[in-house]
Amino acid sequence: MKSFLGAGILAIALAVAGFLPGAIGAPETTTADAASVSHHGTVAPVSDNSNLAKQYAFRAAMRELWEDHVVWTRQVIVAIIRGTPDTDAALTRLLRNQTDIGNAIKPFYGDAAGNQLTTLLREHIVIAGTLLTTAKSGDTAAFTAAKTDWYRNGDDIARFLAAANPNWPLAEMQAAMVGHLDTTLAEAVARLTGDWNGDVIAYDAVHQHILHMADTLSDGIIAQFPSAFAKAK
Repeated sequence: MKSFLGAGILAIALAVAGFLPGAIGAPETTTADAASVSHHGTVAPVSDNSNLAKQYAFRAAMRELWEDHVVWTRQVIVAIIRGTPDTDAALTRLLRNQTDIGNAIKPFYGDAAGNQLTTLLREHIVIAGTLLTTAKSGDTAAFTAAKTDWYRNGDDIARFLAAANPNWPLAEMQAAMVGHLDTTLAEAVARLTGDWNGDVIAYDAVHQHILHMADTLSDGIIAQFPSAFAKAK
């Protein structure tokens, strides 16, 4: 059930916002309290059909998707470096997350854009796998080439996002993607070299950065499509 949680929460958020066919209003009790709990457990007293309740629900759903991204990336990093038999299963789950993220923007930007984002994100994952395997094998030339390609792909993702939403300036999206790649690479290097304290610190940095990035994306969509989050009449 966990594997579908992020997409499920987002579907609920979109239904509340009126983006999904047959959307219905939220229950009169408890929904807003659950939706308004931040990552750190702070609850905002908002009504179920308020603008804030819808925004909180949407932000929580976006965070769930991007947290899945870094959690399953970490699982793949650990599996590849250790050479354990769960590698394929973890990688399959991680790739499905890229589809989930692409699907999440379809109600706003259309199927073609959602599919394009999925393609870019899947490339991001595939290249990361090459980075890991070449680093593990000590193939410096192949690692360097893959790293260059990885950052090129990150720039492609930043440009795609900036073109989709005026609230996502290109420089900000580029900085966000470089930050994501830098922190993820630091995590992988620490794990590969057996720097366990560094590994913990690096993953904390990955996690905090992706939450900020998820909020930036949510805020941009909310600002671009305010009617989707308007108070129900």
